[in-house]
Amino acid sequence: MIDHAHDLVSVRDATERLLTAAGELDDASVTEPSRLPGWSRGHVLAHLARNADALVNVLEGRPMYAGPEVRDADIDRDAPRPLDVQLTDLRAGAARFQLAGAAPADWSRTVELRNGVVDTAARVPFRRWVEVELHHVDLGIGYELEDLPAEFTERETDFLAERFAGHPEVPATLLTDGARAWRTGRKADAPEVTVTGPGADLLGWLAGRRDAAGLTVAGGPLPALPPL
Repeated sequence: MIDHAHDLVSVRDATERLLTAAGELDDASVTEPSRLPGWSRGHVLAHLARNADALVNVLEGRPMYAGPEVRDADIDRDAPRPLDVQLTDLRAGAARFQLAGAAPADWSRTVELRNGVVDTAARVPFRRWVEVELHHVDLGIGYELEDLPAEFTERETDFLAERFAGHPEVPATLLTDGARAWRTGRKADAPEVTVTGPGADLLGWLAGRRDAAGLTVAGGPLPALPPL
């Protein structure tokens, strides 16, 4: 069961970890490439700040973004800013998100995100947690998938396995870290492919952050996953 209050605390803690780590950078480091193709570290930080505001919009019943062009233009506009401006903006956006999350609300209500995606309001804090944790890794400043909280790794693996479940282009797949197992891909009585590996590597593959390194695949090649 989703506990939005618990997830808001997790978002706060993850944001503090990110701000502390990013605070060790300098202005030149912000302009350097991140691990996301075409994005500098400044793009990642700008995206995180604007995403916080976008999710406040969602919680308060407004469109997440005015449009994809506006979203992208805002990130490109804010990416070149000095480090202190980036961190001040990100901290302020995080505070606005926490304030919106603390407001009395019907957390069972349905909300709309980007591209017509709908979810319950209660899952919005977890979605923000995903943004903060994975983009912290994307900054390439020493925080790796292995450093993610165990609870986060398991829940995000749950979420992504569910996301690809039933996808006609993904073969029926069993994922396992040796202790837990997930099913994803096409519906079938038995999996066509079994992918085994550490939790960090499984999550990295599902989230498009790692290739087959660290994974053992049986029954066929490693499935190609659609973009997130």
